[in-house]
Amino acid sequence: MSDLLQVDNLSKTFATGRGLPWNRRRVAAVDNVSLSVQRGRTLGLVGESGSGKSTLGRCILGLAKPDRGQISFDGVEVQALSGRALADFRRRVQPVFQDPYGSLDPRWPVGRSVRESLDCFRIGTPAERDRRVLDLFARVGLNPALADRLPTHLSGGQRQRVGIAAALASSPELIIADEPVSALDMSVQAQILNLFLDLQQDLGLALIFITHDLGVVKHVSDNVAVMFRGSIVETGDTERIMSHPRHLYTRTLLAAVPRPR
Repeated sequence: MSDLLQVDNLSKTFATGRGLPWNRRRVAAVDNVSLSVQRGRTLGLVGESGSGKSTLGRCILGLAKPDRGQISFDGVEVQALSGRALADFRRRVQPVFQDPYGSLDPRWPVGRSVRESLDCFRIGTPAERDRRVLDLFARVGLNPALADRLPTHLSGGQRQRVGIAAALASSPELIIADEPVSALDMSVQAQILNLFLDLQQDLGLALIFITHDLGVVKHVSDNVAVMFRGSIVETGDTERIMSHPRHLYTRTLLAAVPRPR
């Protein structure tokens, strides 16, 4: 199976402290990271808060500019894209963020937020876009009548389903989901995780699932990359990582996963 996304030797640093930029200390949020994601497969990117996994996701999405390294999508270097080619990349790679409320405009009915990318990429006629929004609501398990509601009138789980519908609107090939269930109740988490699995099976999506929870990774991922202090310290298929972790940090994360008696 071919790689849809390839990241090679990617690094991103930030200046900390006060004073002139060239006098500040540089901290490596992402340090020489390489990984790949195959078509139709899920990579679980796991690590504690501050490990650099969200920064890596933002670099892949183009929301942060890396200092060094290369990102290739479908064989094309992303950093070299511009104009229509860059717009096409953004259509094919979509995010789902951690905070379902913060990712929606509180002044807009949620249906308008889902339709926004359809308008932006000029997908279909206005009537086709309206139908597409209602179809997407049904696809993620929401009553299409909720499209006229404001985000404040929906539950956290419903808002996250709206965020997933918005990501699906442009028919992407890769979704980068950054802690998409950490702000939800446990019962709702399971529903959203199962939704991701169903969508991947039905639509052939590739996923990067960013989380601090190895229990979640075990449920949704084909492969795992473990990040620690900006670097990937261990990679492998999920079953091997869960049963025979090689790095001390991975074993520490596994020991923190609650196990029912």
